[in-house]
Amino acid sequence: SSNLWASNKKPGLLSKHQYYDNTKSSSYVANGTVFNIAYGSGPVSGFYSADNIAIGSNKVSGYTFAEVDNTKGLGPAFSIGHFDGICGMGLDDISVDGVKTPLRALADGGALDANFFAFYLGSGGAAGELVLGGVDSSHYTGDFSYMPVIEMVPGRMGYWEIKMDSFEINGKNMVDSTKAIVDSGTSLLAVPTAAIKAIAKAVGAKTVLPIPPFNKEYTIDCTSAAPTLDVMLGGKKYSLEKEDYVINDQGQCLFGMTGLDVPAPAGPLVILGDVFMRKYYVKFDIANAQIGIALSTAGTANSELQ
Repeated sequence: SSNLWASNKKPGLLSKHQYYDNTKSSSYVANGTVFNIAYGSGPVSGFYSADNIAIGSNKVSGYTFAEVDNTKGLGPAFSIGHFDGICGMGLDDISVDGVKTPLRALADGGALDANFFAFYLGSGGAAGELVLGGVDSSHYTGDFSYMPVIEMVPGRMGYWEIKMDSFEINGKNMVDSTKAIVDSGTSLLAVPTAAIKAIAKAVGAKTVLPIPPFNKEYTIDCTSAAPTLDVMLGGKKYSLEKEDYVINDQGQCLFGMTGLDVPAPAGPLVILGDVFMRKYYVKFDIANAQIGIALSTAGTANSELQ
């Protein structure tokens, strides 16, 4: 997504959510236009307002964002989650209603030292880090390999999307797609549903239950051997070992992949979510419309970028 919204609903007694109250702000400017956005889990709605915002130390005056009063589409993710809104870090063309994105506002206002940002996702419970306007060299090793961002559909740039050469297991391409999105907002790896069954079988994963929605989640034996997943990007191999693509919850292991169909013309595509980004440090370059990838220091100790 590419919009910024904050909840304006005062939380209940047991909730720790923060909320936006425009009556307490001297810099608030009313807008009132209806806001609607649809996420994978469901819709969220409210209305637009303008106010001064700060993301870290980076400030934007009079920014148009959404006050949200209906988060039901997010279900328990919002009600029990530790977040109070969403700051969409996507590109311009998927911003709902054409509102200037937070990234574009920061770049246009000269708020950043450099017009890129980078994610380090901590592993094993360690803290992660988002750097705006730079990178943190202590969180990656080696050099970045760069790939240009490609159009999501002809004439539109929205996703942080790159060309994917192949998605391989033991040298065999498992996915009939040549497009991949690098997305911190997706927890798992996502591949077209036509590919997930074969991939799950190859790594020894089984559905939680054979009926929806439990057939979209896969468990895997924590101790058995399993092959490497090799994502080929720009002629380089980005490998995920079993310990990288398995989520171990106190001895119960979940295969960190799901099936997801994005309809044409945007799809089919692969989403390289947090499972990928924990292994690889990712730099999102707005100015040059490119993505840089390097091995994260949170990645498997014996891993090598090939």
